[in-house]
Amino acid sequence: MLNRLFKWMSGQTARTDSHGKASPSASKGQTPVPRAPAPATSRSRAGAPRQPSALQQPALPASRPARNGSRKGAAAGANAHSHPAAALGLSKQRISFAALRTCEELQQAGFAAYIVGGGVRDLLLGREPKDFDVATDAAPEEVLHVFRRARLIGRRFRIVHVMFGRETIEVTTFRAAQTNGQTDAHGRMLNDNEFGTRDEDALRRDFTVNALYYDPIAETLVDPLGGVQDLNARLLRMIGDPATRYREDPVRMLRTVRFAAKLDFQVDPPTLQPIRTLAPLLENVPPARLFDEVMKLLESGHGLACLQRLRHEGLHHGILPLLDTLFETDEAFITEALTRTDARVRQGKSVSPSFLFASLLWPQVRVRWQQLHAQGEHLVPALDQAISEVLDEQGTKLALHRRYQADMREIWMMQPRLEKRGRQSFTLVTQLRFRASYDFLLLRCTSNEIDPALGDWWTEFIDADSSRREQLVQESLGSTGKSGRNTRKRRRRRKSAPAENGTPAEGHGGASGAPQAS
Repeated sequence: MLNRLFKWMSGQTARTDSHGKASPSASKGQTPVPRAPAPATSRSRAGAPRQPSALQQPALPASRPARNGSRKGAAAGANAHSHPAAALGLSKQRISFAALRTCEELQQAGFAAYIVGGGVRDLLLGREPKDFDVATDAAPEEVLHVFRRARLIGRRFRIVHVMFGRETIEVTTFRAAQTNGQTDAHGRMLNDNEFGTRDEDALRRDFTVNALYYDPIAETLVDPLGGVQDLNARLLRMIGDPATRYREDPVRMLRTVRFAAKLDFQVDPPTLQPIRTLAPLLENVPPARLFDEVMKLLESGHGLACLQRLRHEGLHHGILPLLDTLFETDEAFITEALTRTDARVRQGKSVSPSFLFASLLWPQVRVRWQQLHAQGEHLVPALDQAISEVLDEQGTKLALHRRYQADMREIWMMQPRLEKRGRQSFTLVTQLRFRASYDFLLLRCTSNEIDPALGDWWTEFIDADSSRREQLVQESLGSTGKSGRNTRKRRRRRKSAPAENGTPAEGHGGASGAPQAS
């Protein structure tokens, strides 16, 4: 008992640490030195601990190739082609919050992470990037482990979408040099999930101006292939042998044309030369992917210039039925449609794919419509048949979504009804696709396909009150407007009478107090 009391009063001569080991520094009358607390481990998805720091990073799975020590924040040889970002006018303040956070969290987890591609290119050109992409040495599954809100997509090449609020950052893993990848009979790559180093990844990109790696944390730009020099020269140059790269992915031919038009760059002659010869390879591209690429082209804000360059490089005849007769059937109409679309894109306004393709395909629909009507088919059935034929033809090469086709058909089928200006006008303005159909009618007026006075009439009708609308309709029918009873009798007599354009009248009705179009 006395021995225990003595130990309690004098303090233990030997204290133990958290692991039960004796601490010699703590003796009688001496204050022990507190231990540094273990670093807090940040949490990620489902409460699992996030990847440790670079010094604590566990060994890679045996199935994953080595990355030449690129885990310590940057790929091996990071200084080989590095430039201070500030000297080139780059600043992290111009990077979106989501992109910056993505790079920060990947680097904190011990991975390399860069802003890559078009975002860096546009910043260097003084443009406002549409979005930002991130490249990393982390495998897709490791990226998923770092971020709470992330999802894996893709088969041919797996990528991760990381979500911050409404912004989504596309994160890709550095790709290795393609040595034994699967290709089809035409050389098109079928599988592209072999990972490698940053410099290998640069060689796998399409153009030198897109192979720029910006580290917003270290504020350095890595330029392994001379992309900055080509930007200054306003030159679009394919990385590697152009013919081989086009065979790997024929869509790159469309990208060459798109970037040249969008950036107003000259195409390097060796990059341009194989396109005419290899253009038939586009026939092997899945229609859905071809549609996505054509949409990027048309929504670039330089759609007219892009299509003109496609025509110049021989990428239209026999490849895309959409482009076969695009400028040849009605160049004025197409030019006006694309000019308006480009203006909307540059103003930051949305563009409806349905309206855009309705405009681009209308010349073909109209020509076929006229042919069928001349053969004796009634006007409206002839239009319906022409629409079906053109859409079926386009579907073999360009996969237009069903909802787009349905909207396009409504826009087209409403045109004969808009040309009548009868009592059906009251109900037409309440229909779902009226606004798009009206805008399409104005496009036809502007290109002098139909009388511009028709567009003026509809513009006034939309803005008028109910009494003025009634007056406009009566004037268009040649009515005296003395009484409603006379109007109804006149309407019944006109039901079988030919309209001004020789088309039977289609329906009547609708109250004069119909709500105005919004």
